[in-house]
Amino acid sequence: KRDPKSVVITAAMCEGNKLQKVRDELPGQFFDTGICESHAVAFAAGLAKVGARPIVAIYSTFLQRSYDQLFQEVALQNLPVTFCLDRAGLTGPDGPTHHGCFDTVYMRALPNFVIMAPGDELDLPLMLDFALQSNGPASVRYPKAKVERVERTPAPVELGQAEVLEWGHDGMIVAYGSLLPRCVNVAARLRNEGMDVGVINARFAKPIDTATILRAVEQSSFVMIVEEGTVQGGFGSAVLEAANDARLPTAHIRRLGIPDRFIEHAERDELLTDLALDESGIYNQIHELASSVGLEA
Repeated sequence: KRDPKSVVITAAMCEGNKLQKVRDELPGQFFDTGICESHAVAFAAGLAKVGARPIVAIYSTFLQRSYDQLFQEVALQNLPVTFCLDRAGLTGPDGPTHHGCFDTVYMRALPNFVIMAPGDELDLPLMLDFALQSNGPASVRYPKAKVERVERTPAPVELGQAEVLEWGHDGMIVAYGSLLPRCVNVAARLRNEGMDVGVINARFAKPIDTATILRAVEQSSFVMIVEEGTVQGGFGSAVLEAANDARLPTAHIRRLGIPDRFIEHAERDELLTDLALDESGIYNQIHELASSVGLEA
């Protein structure tokens, strides 16, 4: 409504992506390409070339079908296309074909892309506004889940800047995306037990906030990285790469995320529990990590 040059494109996912309002109220700014994700992305690139601000709303797992277009049409030409990746992470009963495990990995490899994940509902509109003001391609990933909120006044979204919710002298949790509220609860529980643990809302997987995150790596007894995406090549890998480039030791860093296997059917909360990505799992693994570095609560 604010910008008539802004258009939404989806690939037969209007209802799944909750885009009925856009379709019904702004039909001239809505396009459904049918089950053809590759065309949706190529079409978005063409619209961007002539001055539109396209938003491509596709499930994380199905955007993989358009990888060549992400590379050739969007990234290579550095076009301002915004990608909204629904169902990022564990989708529950839809199973391994629908879990959005790999988008951070496959998009992080492409030059010019800015890659973001909101920690909660307060982050999401800020990230969308940021993406629509950018001069190049940007993606925002979010889960199939009820919205959650970390009560605070959120920091403005600035390129490659994380949000420090609390700094801990013993250890830091670096949360990328949807598991931030769980990490905040775990940190509060640990502080109640006498372990001073802080939380960073990473926000960006590319470019990552090296100044803030590597400060945590240098100053903290341990750093726990938590993401609802594959640990192979994901956000945690980006942190390890940055630490290696800075010649920092990494033995006190651990990565929590989706393991290197296909995840079967179950409700999202059940799967998070099975993968130790629920509050209890994160809490227990931080205790194990803290113990390994000689820290006791």
